[in-house]
Amino acid sequence: MDTHITREAAKARTDVTPSAASTGGAAGLGSIRRAGAGLTIGALAWAASIFVYGTDAQGMGGRIHDLTGLAFQLGVFCLLRVQMRTRAIGTSRGAVIALRVEAVLLAVAGVWSLLHGVLPDGLRDQVWLGLMDIFWPLSMFGMFAIGVKLALAARWRGMLRWWPLVAETWAVATVPTYLVFGDPLANWVGGCHLVIGYALLGLLLTRRPELTVADEENGR
Repeated sequence: MDTHITREAAKARTDVTPSAASTGGAAGLGSIRRAGAGLTIGALAWAASIFVYGTDAQGMGGRIHDLTGLAFQLGVFCLLRVQMRTRAIGTSRGAVIALRVEAVLLAVAGVWSLLHGVLPDGLRDQVWLGLMDIFWPLSMFGMFAIGVKLALAARWRGMLRWWPLVAETWAVATVPTYLVFGDPLANWVGGCHLVIGYALLGLLLTRRPELTVADEENGR
């Protein structure tokens, strides 16, 4: 038998795509944990503002509501980033585009929150700023659609497959409650839903980031 020993390094396989969450090992999971913490902090901040000032607060309370809303939106950006990295709603081009469209909607909504929270009173009622406000509910309904697709795609596992759908029903639960029953009940529904939904979702990401890795990418 002819034995040949080579000193050439083994070539890396090109037919295996590493999962986004596992790329970088512990650093990848660490970034997901930090994103989860950001989501929880933002959700709790906005929920506290809703409990204290309501959703139609005026004066300083209204500005605090806007800026804590921005903190929540930044937390949702953290969630969206994890969903993009892990291809949470699928690997198709359409799935990638959907997440990018949601990022644009959320970005415009975030700019509205910032401007409405810091601009002088005389500028807060400008038509152009009111048009930007439309992106707030659009971004939330977009997150609901993403939650549905994420559950159906089944790339996230365990509770993280289903809890985004629970969290992202915020607009579906809160907006109709506001339209039918008004502020007092809508404030409690909205605040409690943020705690149960988004804040807990962030906590799940900090505790079990490995559940964002799809089964086939996990070697199972």
